[in-house]
Amino acid sequence: MSGIIAGIDVHKRVPMSVVGTASEDGKPRRFERHRFGATSLEISPLLDWLAAHSVQQVVMESTAQYWKPVWLALEGRFSLHLARAWSNRALRGKKTDFKDAERLVRRYYAEELTLSFVPHAEQRQIRTLTRRRTQLTRDRIRIQNQVESLLEETRIKLSSVVSD
Repeated sequence: MSGIIAGIDVHKRVPMSVVGTASEDGKPRRFERHRFGATSLEISPLLDWLAAHSVQQVVMESTAQYWKPVWLALEGRFSLHLARAWSNRALRGKKTDFKDAERLVRRYYAEELTLSFVPHAEQRQIRTLTRRRTQLTRDRIRIQNQVESLLEETRIKLSSVVSD
């Protein structure tokens, strides 16, 4: 592992962020902690804070979809990694947000994290469009079937006379 790595434990309202300062052996020893907000305006100071610490890589964890706005803000500026939550589990009763972020950095250095695949921005857009098209096609077919069923209940046999 080379460069300075930041760990971010992303929650609905607050990304808990730490930057690990490496010792002589290259492992993170001292952590600087900071809490930021999760709105678009509140993520901007996170970018400045990471840049001020010369961060090159960011590893983040989130159990829901809350990581996406943070990822989009950091994309293109840092090398990003998304860890699966179960690979960063703490001992029972030992879970705190800053410690989770520190553990992310330590486990990333030790290559103990299971990282999720996040496609490039262009591929994510294509996937979103494809999913939306599939949803709209399903909705259209569902509505056609509902209309046909309603017409059948009123004894109008339109489907036997007219096709799609």
